[in-house]
Amino acid sequence: MKTGRRTVAVATLVGALGLSVLNAPTAQAANTGITVSGIVINNGKPIVVGTSQEIEPPISFNITLPAGYSTADPFRYDAYPFLYRGSIKTAADTGENFIQPGSYTCYEIDSKRAECEGNLYIDPHPSQEHADSNSDATAWKVGVSLKLFKANGGLKAEELETRSATVQLRRAAKATANASPEPVTKGKPITVTGKLTRANWSTKKYDAYSGRTVSLQFRAKGADAFKTVKKVTTSSTGSLKTTVTASVDGSYRWVYSGDSTTGVATSTADYVDVR
Repeated sequence: MKTGRRTVAVATLVGALGLSVLNAPTAQAANTGITVSGIVINNGKPIVVGTSQEIEPPISFNITLPAGYSTADPFRYDAYPFLYRGSIKTAADTGENFIQPGSYTCYEIDSKRAECEGNLYIDPHPSQEHADSNSDATAWKVGVSLKLFKANGGLKAEELETRSATVQLRRAAKATANASPEPVTKGKPITVTGKLTRANWSTKKYDAYSGRTVSLQFRAKGADAFKTVKKVTTSSTGSLKTTVTASVDGSYRWVYSGDSTTGVATSTADYVDVR
């Protein structure tokens, strides 16, 4: 549990359009003196996005304030990391290729420093521009929005900072499995079929994913873990098919380990009774 006084809380208004109270910053060159450090997005892992479900990858970061500003007055400053593609100015000014926090909260460490945590907000809905093209399955750059406000609430200074870090967005994948016959006589063949598909962000559907190597895994009844027994390449329709010899009761599943543009997929296991 976090200790220290909570200093800043920013919330998202979520709905069909995923509207946010965090407006995209206007790109201005004015030094704020705010330092943002220790940025961690999605625990350092790629972000996997499907075709319809909103996701909120975790973020954490630290803030250090300049002279004349204190964490005791959180309305005098604002600072948060975001993801963008292309020009940081274009992304910030237009909101296109721009992914910002949905919510975050900062906790006071002392009068100048705060520790913050929250979530990014990504909505694949066609009305949004977060994942509206398959070309978005790539490395997104990390930027930081920094603002200082006057005592009367007016904007005093604002800037955008670029960072060398990147975060990979990947298209979600799905796998299915079916093993037959059920039950089966010991020593007889078992045919295991399935299909691998992945999210098409342009059409918001799942398409066949061909030419991919997928592992067939088996876990014997009573065993703790699955073990790979074969590797099979998907057909032009994303289909999978192979045969194995029935030996003991157990479950079969297909596992795709993912790639630079696509997430991991694990099918539901199909149990076979061997007699």
